[in-house]
Amino acid sequence: MSNTSEKKWYVVRAMGGKEKKVKEYLESEIKRLNYQDRIFNVLIPTEKYIDVKNGKRVTKERILFTGYVYVEAILDGEVAHVIKDVPNVLGFLGDGKGSEPAPVRTEEMNRILGRMDEMQNLGAENSIPFKVGLSVIVTDGPFNTFSGIIEEVNTERQTLRVSIKLFGRVTPLELSYTQVKLEC
Repeated sequence: MSNTSEKKWYVVRAMGGKEKKVKEYLESEIKRLNYQDRIFNVLIPTEKYIDVKNGKRVTKERILFTGYVYVEAILDGEVAHVIKDVPNVLGFLGDGKGSEPAPVRTEEMNRILGRMDEMQNLGAENSIPFKVGLSVIVTDGPFNTFSGIIEEVNTERQTLRVSIKLFGRVTPLELSYTQVKLEC
């Protein structure tokens, strides 16, 4: 290992599905060995998405790069060995036989960090495709298969007021986001 005193981001290869365990273990090792001045960040890039379970919208998170944990560190002396010795760690990305771990390019890391910031700032509300005036089809409830026009969107309650034609008359309905889909 060369003695570099510059902090850089590195990619640690972890066993698939064990990224969170690697992160937890690394963070406990940082505290135990008092390496806060040598290992600065341990990051698993994730993104938020919305899933529908039992008719309810649930915001979930998924790992962007399965099998990889990002570590911001100064890789001098023992630091690289400590990281490699963590259970479920397969090594560094770019450390072939006899070579040193390759740091992540600054532009690439900025892109990943920017994407994560964007995902944090984007609340679930911003991913809602419903807008006043759009046509929707009711997918659940007594008015299943009826189409209508969105008259109002209530992001706080996650409901829509949709006008449908029922017996030749326009009838307003209050429906949950999960009870409709956009008409193509």
